[in-house]
Formats: sequence, C-alpha cells, structure tokens
Amino acid sequence: LKQPVPTTSHKSKRQAANTVNMKLPLLASLIASAAAFAPASQVSRSSAVNAFEQELGAQDPLGFYDPLGLVADGDEAKFNRLRYVELKHGRISMLAFLGQIVTRAGIHLPGSIDLEGNSFDSYPDGLAAISGPDAIPQAGLGQIFLFVGLLELFVMKDVTGNGEFPGDFRNGFDFGWDDFGPKTQTRKRGIELNNGRAAMMGILGLMMHEQIEGNPVIGVFLEY
Repeated sequence: LKQPVPTTSHKSKRQAANTVNMKLPLLASLIASAAAFAPASQVSRSSAVNAFEQELGAQDPLGFYDPLGLVADGDEAKFNRLRYVELKHGRISMLAFLGQIVTRAGIHLPGSIDLEGNSFDSYPDGLAAISGPDAIPQAGLGQIFLFVGLLELFVMKDVTGNGEFPGDFRNGFDFGWDDFGPKTQTRKRGIELNNGRAAMMGILGLMMHEQIEGNPVIGVFLEY
C-alpha cells in the first residue's frame, strides 16, 4: 500500500503549527522577562515620586520631574546632594548672567586690573576675557581660580553643620532670614531655585551666541 502523499494544504497546516509551537516559548520568555522587570521599575519610580513630590521645585506643570531616574530609588541623601549641586550651579549662573549684562552695558570696575596700568575695560567681555588673543594674562586667570577655590573650600559651604536645608550657608549669621515666616521662607527658596534654573539656561545661551561670528549677543538690544 502506498502512503498518501501530503497535499499542499496539509504541508501548510503542519508548517504553521510548527511555527506557532516555536513562537509560543519565545513569547512566553519575553513576557516573563517583562514581568520580572516592569513591576520593580514601576514600584521604584512610584516610591521616588511619593518621596519627593512635595519637595521644593516639584511644581506645575511638570511636578516631580526626574526623566533620567537619578533618584528613582528614593534615596533622600542622594536627592539632597543633587539639590545642593543644583543650587550652587544656579547661584554661579545668576552671577555669571548678571556679569554679562553689566559689562556689556559698558559698566566696569574703576582703576587698573594689573600693575602695568591696564584698566578693567581694556579687556573684552564674556568668554573672550579669559580665552583668546585679547584675554587677561594667565597669572590673572590663575588668581581667579584660586579665589573661587578658597570660597568653595572655606566660605560657600555649611561650615557649622547646622544648615536647615541644602544650600543654607548662613553659618551662624542670621541676615534677617529668621524674621520671615515658614511660607515666606519656602517661597523665597523656590524663587532662588527657579531663578537659578533660568540663569543656567541663560548663561549657556549667551556663551553659545558669543561663538557665532558677527553675533552681538546682548548689544543688539541696546540699539532699541
């Protein structure tokens, strides 16, 4: 007796069945992998939001915004460290932005910048003051870095260890801060934080525009 020759339809059904049987284990493993990682991530991100959603800076419209998941583990010490760094960079950027505006408006310190009698306004403004053919001497740049380093190590820090919040550098001096109520203190801290964030973007924009040839940076607004 001859065995019946499988028809094309029978072959197609068998191949389809084999394909399904091969894909099912793969699909099951993918689902298992996703199930293993997804809940932990969701729980971790949810715990971070719950931990920091009431912190200063978590405000509308974004609320608590941590797209890189830097504090997704809910570590308060890490959050305070990052907040301190954010405040410090914001304060530096606010000074830098105001320095750009003031010097480009033609306002400079009086007198000479060195013993040779070169005046402060004899050097260019912005990045050109520290980098380029007309920049201040390297010895002057070294003095600036030394001064900033001394401030960082001995002055602009919580020396006493009694700071009430990240960035509290009063170090035993009041400066009138304790005269404000809790709501006013929180509002002023929020203003500083937001102004620092804006200044970081602002000074970065000014530095980028300064590198564009023929771009007057801020001087264009002085003509109006």
